Amino acid sequence: MRYGSVVPARFLARPNRFIALVDLDGRQEAVHVKNTGRCRELLVPGAPVYLEKGTNPGRKTAYDLIAVQKGQRLINMDAQAPNRVFAEWAAQGGFAPDAADIRAEYRYGSSRLDFCLETPCGPHLVEVKGVTLEEGGAARFPDAPTERGVKHIRELCGAAEAGLDATLFFVVQMEGICSVAPNDVTHPAFGAALREAACRGVNVCARGCLVTPDSIVMGGPIPVLL
Repeated sequence: MRYGSVVPARFLARPNRFIALVDLDGRQEAVHVKNTGRCRELLVPGAPVYLEKGTNPGRKTAYDLIAVQKGQRLINMDAQAPNRVFAEWAAQGGFAPDAADIRAEYRYGSSRLDFCLETPCGPHLVEVKGVTLEEGGAARFPDAPTERGVKHIRELCGAAEAGLDATLFFVVQMEGICSVAPNDVTHPAFGAALREAACRGVNVCARGCLVTPDSIVMGGPIPVLL
């Protein structure tokens, strides 16, 4: 996927989950943060960030914060990007080459899972999780407790036990990552649920992304350490 009208800036502060203050061409600008996670290790004062100019003239903020430079690594932190990247990749046959149809926001049980791919073997349910937390070249998820994430894992377990293909798919929004693992320090219940799901037949896999200031596309597979 590609963004339009991207400009560089410097991060100053984050007064709340939705707003960041940045230095844009020497002036302070309030911008929308497209990620409600903590992102504390990313949004540090002085960090180079990239903004996409909005197209709605009536909105309160003129820009969205979509990416941040952390050392030598550029990290996309747009929470909507992982699903869009997965959808583009799956439509090209990247996930299931024999899929005849891809449906988003698929109702299963008491949840809406991100995707259902219709394959010759039947429906394949996929829940996508975007990953922005990196520590020493390894990725961790989540960066904040996510009861919703645990609920989605439970739904995938039910689907697998009902004989359906079910996958928890991590889209790591950066390059050069050696592995992905649950962040047990931040949310041990998520890690426990993920390990249980893997034992009950849920596929758990991950891929990195090729990231530039104005684009993000699916990259190669990354090992998931459970």
